[in-house]
Amino acid sequence: MAKKKKTAGTAANTAEITKEVASGSALPSETMEPLNGAAEEKHARPEGTEWYVIHSYSGYENKVQKNLLHRIESMEMQDKIFQVVVPTEEEVELKDGHRRTIERRVFPGYILVEMVMDEDSWYVVRNTPGVTGFVGFGNKPTPLRPDEVDKILKRMDAEAPKIKVSFKVGQKVRIVEGPFEDFNGTVDEIDLDRARVKVLVSFFGRETPIELDFLQVERV
Repeated sequence: MAKKKKTAGTAANTAEITKEVASGSALPSETMEPLNGAAEEKHARPEGTEWYVIHSYSGYENKVQKNLLHRIESMEMQDKIFQVVVPTEEEVELKDGHRRTIERRVFPGYILVEMVMDEDSWYVVRNTPGVTGFVGFGNKPTPLRPDEVDKILKRMDAEAPKIKVSFKVGQKVRIVEGPFEDFNGTVDEIDLDRARVKVLVSFFGRETPIELDFLQVERV
């Protein structure tokens, strides 16, 4: 049985995460570790099971996840702590005319934990090496709302990777491929779903819209 200790959380602002979730701007694959293996079916959780957010130093999320999973097993807390999730997403980066798929953390420095909160489970999580505190108000860890959890998990289940571009509407770009190579223009529209961009190019004093692939342009 874990040693009892007075519950205390950080005063981190839950709104920082919930605002990003609601807007969809956060950054969808995930690092999710069910305690009984990746193929585990989600069984009915005991009453009081909720999702909480813990804070760690940015860049150490996976290490903290591993530490916590080890503590859960060694301290036999599998009946109170069920999943430890580091939300990530796949992102297609366009650089030097090439596509590169990278994995990016949705919430750098934050880890999601599905658990039943009591003094013992709090102690196991809070005293894991690398965990700096629970997200909450005052000294009380604040669970995520069910709709917030659903949005995060759905984002992680999305199949299409997010495309990262180095330009935005209104910026000057240069066409690097195709019949209009070496022409400069202004970005008029960006279609992330189709990976296409509409560029306004000046011909004889008139601006003409040209639709191009993301790889055909680069920021000036």
